[in-house]
Amino acid sequence: MDFSFSNDQEELRAHLQTLLRTACPPDYAERCDNEAMPPREAYQALAKNGWFGLIVPPEYGGAGGSAMDLAILLEECGYAFEELAMWVFRTITYGGYAVMRDGSPEQKALLLPRVAKGDISVCFAITEPHSGSDAASLKTQATRCDEGYEINGQKVFTSGMDISDYCLLVARTSTHEKKHQGITNFLIDTKLPGIEVKKIKTLGQRAIGTTQVFYNQVKVPESAVLGTVGQGWRSVDAYIWYERLCLSAARTGAATAAFEYALNYAKTRRQFGQPIGSFQAISHQLADMKAALDISRTLVYRFAWLMDQGKATRHDAAVVKLHTGETYKMVADKGLQILGGYGYCMEYPLQRFYRDSRLATIGAGTSEIQRNIIAKGLGL
Repeated sequence: MDFSFSNDQEELRAHLQTLLRTACPPDYAERCDNEAMPPREAYQALAKNGWFGLIVPPEYGGAGGSAMDLAILLEECGYAFEELAMWVFRTITYGGYAVMRDGSPEQKALLLPRVAKGDISVCFAITEPHSGSDAASLKTQATRCDEGYEINGQKVFTSGMDISDYCLLVARTSTHEKKHQGITNFLIDTKLPGIEVKKIKTLGQRAIGTTQVFYNQVKVPESAVLGTVGQGWRSVDAYIWYERLCLSAARTGAATAAFEYALNYAKTRRQFGQPIGSFQAISHQLADMKAALDISRTLVYRFAWLMDQGKATRHDAAVVKLHTGETYKMVADKGLQILGGYGYCMEYPLQRFYRDSRLATIGAGTSEIQRNIIAKGLGL
């Protein structure tokens, strides 16, 4: 097993770091969070420099990069600002990877060049008020009509719907004995008549946030279907594996930023005549944070390597998602504790990491669900 970085990948990381230091400095991330403002300037800077074409095939204007390359991109974006990474990964996963995997020749020709240029933004809609962890119990209905399909239903936690051009919508086109059957994926224009979007106020992830979406007699053409009608769940499963790679890389980057801030504070904050980092109570916490982060990074690139080799499993995806999410939450919590009263103040960034990290063990598959998947893989 070899998942070391090539010279090209080291250069890729260095170029990203230079770009993001200018396009997404800490004060910019803070302002986006405080003002609930999407990081458009940073998103556009990445687009201008070709980063959205990283995994898109060259024939569609991309670089044809690997899962390892993508993990590098998302880790660095997450280090700069986690919500920038969230926005980037959704477009690359649901506009790029999904279309590459299941799109028709016409869909690929229409959408992939636009994704590669960063001209469009794409989000994902699967969760409903009564189907969260049990995602396949979704009820949103897509019924055939003269124009193609009519969609009726409700989605919740569709993050980025209000700033996206397209939404990859998972809907039910028929009812079967097994709930995973009869599911179809649609790439729909977010501005179609009949779509109502309501913003949800959240504890963290405030720059982009999430939404509740109502679909009332929304007409979509036959060409909006992505993949095979009635057999969409297998594709959803593949998209979610890719999502878990992206989330894990982004959150490892964000956790690293939180750790470095706490470490620097521990080296410079003095109490009782010496830096607080010299006290074992603080130094051991930082040691635990560092060890967990190193494991997270290793798991991320191991999983990326397995994906590139075609060897990744559902078990692997659950392990990396579980560990990186729990590590981010732990690092943010310990980091805030190290800052003490200042960590509790809104002018210091640890409070943002603390708020944002809570989603890591809830969204895109709770830690409990990941443990269920892992246990099942062990034959339990």
